[in-house]
Amino acid sequence: MKVFFSVFALLLAAAPALADEADGLKLPAGFHASLVADGVGPARHLAFRDNGDVYISTPRNPQGFGGGIIAIHLNPDHTAAQTEHFGAVDGGTGIRFYRGMLYASSPGRVYRYTFHGKGLLPDPEPQVVIDGMPVDHGPNRTIAFDDKGNLYVALGGSGNICTDPKAPKDSIPVGIKPCPDMGVRAGVWRFSAVKLDQQFPKDGVMVATGIRDTSSLDWSKADGALYGIAHGRDATHQSWPNLVSATDDDNIADEMHKIATNTDFGWPYTYWDGVRNVRLTAPEYGGDGKTPVTGDTPVATFQSGRAAPIDLTFYTGKQFPAQYRDGAFVVLHGSGGPQLANGHNGYDIAFIPFDKNGKSGAPSIFADGFSGPDASSKNGGGKAKYRPVGAAVAPDGSLYVVDSNKGRLWRISYGN
Repeated sequence: MKVFFSVFALLLAAAPALADEADGLKLPAGFHASLVADGVGPARHLAFRDNGDVYISTPRNPQGFGGGIIAIHLNPDHTAAQTEHFGAVDGGTGIRFYRGMLYASSPGRVYRYTFHGKGLLPDPEPQVVIDGMPVDHGPNRTIAFDDKGNLYVALGGSGNICTDPKAPKDSIPVGIKPCPDMGVRAGVWRFSAVKLDQQFPKDGVMVATGIRDTSSLDWSKADGALYGIAHGRDATHQSWPNLVSATDDDNIADEMHKIATNTDFGWPYTYWDGVRNVRLTAPEYGGDGKTPVTGDTPVATFQSGRAAPIDLTFYTGKQFPAQYRDGAFVVLHGSGGPQLANGHNGYDIAFIPFDKNGKSGAPSIFADGFSGPDASSKNGGGKAKYRPVGAAVAPDGSLYVVDSNKGRLWRISYGN
């Protein structure tokens, strides 16, 4: 796909059209935000059961044991009627319903829970769907399902770059080629959605490679394709100040790709410059920070201060106006760094329109104001009042968003 958009040049122009809603959230005209629940605990991603119950995964517990899953049954007015915690699945980046069962990932496994009737809680012991994923170097194991009975799981590489860990710390990094992560991690694999006790990676098929890290993966029903967003490399200017300026480092993009067999996101050998819109060879592999190289082109990019795209959901409902149908909502968690007068990018939700042929349009800010009333609150997690971390479309077509700072859950609806 040769059409791509650099998100932030377009997002800033869209902000004045947004209006204030509950908790200071800013939404397009006709949209409204309401509080569903507060203080639900550590939150990561969301999934809806067909009956409207919502389930929230939790991040990996710092002490190493599972944080479990949060289950919420809603009142008719869309507020929390009952909240329960169950299980010990840790990680939080993979949580989906498929054929009435709840799938959830940990660093090493993908599990599924079985429900009976309309009960809020499933059977206490989950079944193992995929086992044997490497448990080190980051917990993100995001999952998605297609319409053909397949389960996709994505996991990132073992580090920011792929260099010899035994090299002296003060030496200029030199990339290992081939990188030993290739074929065993840093990609997306396809498995059966219904078989149990599948072993990673031998029972799966690798469909994408070159992923440094990701927690954003979703299936587009409109064009029948898988999409994912990978985080770009960090601290390149620090090691190669003569090749990559601080500004150029800021412009290294997080890349959204349409994933088909043999899709290559480029890591660790290349990266995408989101301002010049070119792919460049990484300096540890001989790149000069200037000369373009061939490679897969992203659908959209996120850069300039690292907005941290941390969740992706395609809009499958009918409540929102027609221009939102089949489009993608991207949750931008935001990042820290030097204190800036206007803050850093992110701490909001972007929207990218897609047509039924999979052609993407110009992105815009859909929801803002999570971090606080002024831009200076976008200066790291401690400054922000709220940080969006997960989103999902409810059966009624509304969009639910959860916050990672205080465990606050909102419903965004149109016209009601």
